[in-house]
Amino acid sequence: MKLEEKLEHSESLGGRSPPCLDGMPQANGKLKANGKVEVSVKQEADGKSSRLGKSLNTYTWQEVQRHNQGTDQWLVINRKVYNVTDWANKHPGGHRVLSHYAGEDATDAFKAMHLDLSIVHLYLKPLLIGELALEEPSQERNKNPQLVEDFRELRRTLETMNMFSANLGFFFLHLAQILTLEILSWLILYHFGSGWMVTIFISILLTVSQAQSAFLQHDTGHHSMFKKSKWNYLMQKFVMCHLKGLSANWWNNRHFQHHVKPNIYPKDPDIDVGPLFLVGDTQPVKYGKKKIKYIDYEIQHLYFYMVGLPLLMPVYFNLQSMQEMYLRKYWTDIALVSSFYIRYFITFGPFYGIFGTVLLIYLVKFLESPWIAYVTQMNHIPMKMSSEENQDWLSTQIVSTCNVEQSFFNDWFTGHLNFQIEHHLFPTMPRHNYHKVAPLVRSLCAKHGLQYVNKPILKAFGDIVRALKKSAALWVDAYYE
Repeated sequence: MKLEEKLEHSESLGGRSPPCLDGMPQANGKLKANGKVEVSVKQEADGKSSRLGKSLNTYTWQEVQRHNQGTDQWLVINRKVYNVTDWANKHPGGHRVLSHYAGEDATDAFKAMHLDLSIVHLYLKPLLIGELALEEPSQERNKNPQLVEDFRELRRTLETMNMFSANLGFFFLHLAQILTLEILSWLILYHFGSGWMVTIFISILLTVSQAQSAFLQHDTGHHSMFKKSKWNYLMQKFVMCHLKGLSANWWNNRHFQHHVKPNIYPKDPDIDVGPLFLVGDTQPVKYGKKKIKYIDYEIQHLYFYMVGLPLLMPVYFNLQSMQEMYLRKYWTDIALVSSFYIRYFITFGPFYGIFGTVLLIYLVKFLESPWIAYVTQMNHIPMKMSSEENQDWLSTQIVSTCNVEQSFFNDWFTGHLNFQIEHHLFPTMPRHNYHKVAPLVRSLCAKHGLQYVNKPILKAFGDIVRALKKSAALWVDAYYE
């Protein structure tokens, strides 16, 4: 079924626009003869609020865009203007997520990242300071209103199709896989002793368990497992902190920034890998022109194998997690991460001793590291990286993200992050539905001339190194010019 047919079908089912977060109706998109969307905003931009008992202030986009500093942050959601300056430091997703959208329309990012809108509304309401003036468009003027409305219509269609409802059996099957591997590794060690062959075998079992735990905590971190946020929160704490030994808060603060502004300097922390690596087209040139040479970047695609792959998990992520936990005093995370190490010492300590158990933990993290590095980097490193361009949500995600072909193995090996495009567009969608919505996303991209990249997994792995080699060449040209 084509996208247009899906949209017509959803409307035939009574699929009208759901109410906005703030209780006001969403813009009703009408198609003009010239193909552009005429957004009816009269009701939304009425300028009166019976709930507040007074008229709302009205603002132009030019006025909103001035408030884009760390100490002065406004943003727009469904044509309503919110001052989030004081709320930023209390934001559960981290203060940087809000600052990344200061002075911009955050409607689609807001809808994408939040699961329980009724709860979020309670926090938004006191932050409301006004709305866009009647004559102002619903998005900034540089954005394509037809594309924005088509994407929102797609989301409404997917909501009608229940694509955001999780199959709990699917997720508990994955949790059972993880726990089974953990228990099996101990049973094998108990029955066969701690010989080197047994140690290698249980290390492999624990590596698979750790990698699959990473994918499961990713689901719970995005609130795609349970309908209630609190259950996702508790499950993520258990999986990330207790099963993996990393801070859930650290991951959330870092990962949500990546989602709202992927591959955008300096907002996406995932591409801030200097001075060890230079990525994209602009960072290498910047380093080269400034004659910066911390390392011989000309061979960065080679030492990626020696440094990037084996040290991502045991060194880089582990140290970052510990540092943020203690500096920010995440006491719950500290207690649960401690329980991870206590569990390992109780389980494996009688066989390996304290020092041997520490070595086992880091051997497993060392083996897991290439797996996670390949899966997390293959979708973004080869794609476009740029400074802030304030594009619409669909374009922002598509140009910076690619997919890997579907197969049973690829789905399992990547935790369904081979559907990275769908995941980035709809972060709270359960991963078992990605393959169902992919044809609709591909159709929408084709309609608006956006390239939907889907490649074999081995090519995706190789593209990481090819992208690093390309960036290295740009650095060489700038450095020696």
